[in-house]
Amino acid sequence: MALHLIGSPDEPELMFLPWETPLDSWPEQHLVHLPRGISRHVVRFTRLNNRIYAVKEVGTYLAEHEYQLLRRLEKLDVPCVHPVGIVTGRVSVTGEELEPALVTEHLQFSLPYRALFSTTLRPNTANRLLDALTALLVRLHLSGFAWKDCSLSNTLFRRDAGAFAAHLVDAETGELHDELSTGQRENDVEVAFLNIYGELLDLQAGGLLHEGIDPEHTADAVLRRYHRLWAELSSAVVIDRTERYKVEEKVRTLNELGFDVGEFQVVAEPDGSHVRVQPKVVDAGHHSRRLLRLTGLDVQENQARRLLNDLDTYRASLGIATEDEQIAAHRWVTEVFEPVVRQVPKALRGKLEPAEIFHEVLEHRWFLSEAAGKDVGSLPAARSYVSEVLAHKPDEQAVLGEATGALPVRADD
Repeated sequence: MALHLIGSPDEPELMFLPWETPLDSWPEQHLVHLPRGISRHVVRFTRLNNRIYAVKEVGTYLAEHEYQLLRRLEKLDVPCVHPVGIVTGRVSVTGEELEPALVTEHLQFSLPYRALFSTTLRPNTANRLLDALTALLVRLHLSGFAWKDCSLSNTLFRRDAGAFAAHLVDAETGELHDELSTGQRENDVEVAFLNIYGELLDLQAGGLLHEGIDPEHTADAVLRRYHRLWAELSSAVVIDRTERYKVEEKVRTLNELGFDVGEFQVVAEPDGSHVRVQPKVVDAGHHSRRLLRLTGLDVQENQARRLLNDLDTYRASLGIATEDEQIAAHRWVTEVFEPVVRQVPKALRGKLEPAEIFHEVLEHRWFLSEAAGKDVGSLPAARSYVSEVLAHKPDEQAVLGEATGALPVRADD
């Protein structure tokens, strides 16, 4: 049986990994030890040149199904891991056939839930993780994707300007449709509750969960958050002819949540004096798309929101608020963003993404300015941040901080 790599990998050396060896017996020299979630399959990480890949042994049908699904989700701009290829035709040195391997690119700067829901959980972290998972599930449903196995284990989290962004990792049980029915969505939500509840009970049994976290209440919070967000995205606005501003308010509300409205459906009400305006096409990534269009920076949604706010502040401080937006954005990138990022020495660039570093520099600048009673400026703040904060963070993941209290689940949850 000949060895085949199905896909379009950028790294030809993938073919020369020890595919004749079962994944759980790969030599240490080929492995990179990174935090990983629980999986029903054997998963290992390997580094080739400057890239890290996740390798998962899985049956032929599931490998091909997941590879194609991830490719389609990427084209829909859904946050997920990048599929690299499938290795088939694996045979051991004794002639035994081995399972195919699905290869995906490791999501840099990401963490599995077990590295986050732990005794080091700090106040408000749980809320941000639940919000990120909820937003991911909504985005998947808007794209017509029925996950069927929504869980913390199948999700990776990246820091996103003080919040988190969730990315789908495991899609082997999923299905992609033109549109999901209410029943399909509700089934996903119920599965999410059961999986998250079980995962938190597992952490609790292992003594890895903060004592202030109630597994059932936390899992149930995802259901409530999902229904609130979905209702906001799908609810109609009933107006008369003098209340057109309400439509603008609806658009602004959705934009603030990070979604764009592609079109509206307008239907006359039976009374003849009112119309019902219903959002028809809602796409996630409002702020990240706008920042990419203006600056070429491709970042997470909350990072984009923070950078756009700084861009607006920059324009106002120089009195160029009325200047062409793209020209002002170019000046901001060259005069503000890039000089700050350049303060990070090469040895420290693997710790956080540039956009996340810029966000943290803004936070650090605020604290320094408060202490000094005046604005200390971006570059001094960046130099201080690099030496006092960034230098002490471990590569690829920042320390979340020590827990100082019970789980900060909001009162309305």
